[in-house]
Amino acid sequence: MRAVVVRAWGGPEQLEPAEVPRPDPAPTEVLVRVHAAGVNPTDWVSRATGGLGLWGDPPVLGHDVAGVVEEVGLGVTVHRPGDLVLGMPHFPRQAGGYAEYVVAPARQFVAAPPGLDHVHAAALPLAGLTAWQALVDTAGVRPGQRVLVHAAAGGVGHLAVQVAKALGAEVVATASAGKHEFVRGLGADEVIDYRAVDFVRAAGPVDVVVDPVGGAYGERSLDVLRPGGVLVSLLPADDRWAPVAAARGLRAGFMLVEPDRAALAAVTALVAEGRLRPHVAHVLPLERAAEAHQLGEAGGLTGKIVLVV
Repeated sequence: MRAVVVRAWGGPEQLEPAEVPRPDPAPTEVLVRVHAAGVNPTDWVSRATGGLGLWGDPPVLGHDVAGVVEEVGLGVTVHRPGDLVLGMPHFPRQAGGYAEYVVAPARQFVAAPPGLDHVHAAALPLAGLTAWQALVDTAGVRPGQRVLVHAAAGGVGHLAVQVAKALGAEVVATASAGKHEFVRGLGADEVIDYRAVDFVRAAGPVDVVVDPVGGAYGERSLDVLRPGGVLVSLLPADDRWAPVAAARGLRAGFMLVEPDRAALAAVTALVAEGRLRPHVAHVLPLERAAEAHQLGEAGGLTGKIVLVV
């Protein structure tokens, strides 16, 4: 099968098209013919550094997968050949989404929502699961709470705004001025131009912060939380935050997304209900994966990049 492999950890030029063996499904697994693969920051970070080192030989990036079930392994009952599915299989181990086929546990995929094409389906799993697990499982957002979402026009941020609204929260968002209309269109109640004003003063007290930015943003976000508030960092947090947060009666820490069939089904249900829609900024063919990484690393994206396989 065709795939894009990483020849050596380094720049985008290390991504090369190649022919690799097509996998076969083991018992409880499905073989999915990939139609589209989402591109995420974890992809270009892993390409540059090797990430956590949980790779096959050769390494094939890509955790967002949308496609059609081609074969099912022994004992699989939740999917049948021909089903349209999406998923984030194996994370943080190699899923191999930058390829024509992926094999993974059947229960790490869910049915694609009716009317959602492969491109938008591929934009959903990793970022959607991250938003859901941050807001629901980690922060326990309740109706009426005030939630601050940083980088609200980005891959995770634009979905987190919509999930928070679906949970009944009041949403405050940070974004550059040119993206305010887009973020308001997602449902944000207030949008702050982080380049023009200090978000700590502008955001006011909030109950939950979702931070995909990291660094000083996380530490400064402690200053906007009410007692009992929660800061969910989507990048590894500095250990010195913990005693500061605890002394103020706050919870703060790093969350790494996990495959989760129930959560992904909840996310796709929001899509089916018209309350959640992934935004795709760029669509490129699989062979232009290096260009996709260049676009991502340049920053300033609105929504997601997707590769068509």
